[in-house]
Amino acid sequence: MLQTEFEFTLPKGYLDADGNLHRKGVMRLSRAMDEIVPLRDPRVKSNPAYATVIILARVITKLGAVDEVTPAVVEDLFACDLSHLQQFYRQINELEEEVQK
Repeated sequence: MLQTEFEFTLPKGYLDADGNLHRKGVMRLSRAMDEIVPLRDPRVKSNPAYATVIILARVITKLGAVDEVTPAVVEDLFACDLSHLQQFYRQINELEEEVQK
């Protein structure tokens, strides 16, 4: 059976408005629409790098006790956590080769 959801732990964690830290989450495999929809967004048209924010908000299905992972939540992540999620996204969607140790 194909695994479609993967658990992750953020290095620092998302700090919400109430001061709660959320580190554990779940990301699902990306679908074609997850990559297509952001291209229609005006924020992406003015800043192509913003596509990453929208894509991650679409594929992160759980982040601690956060009700809904929105682009605003992803925008508020620490830089190291954003980088971690980008790498994790590429890894689970097999967009990069695994590093041999």
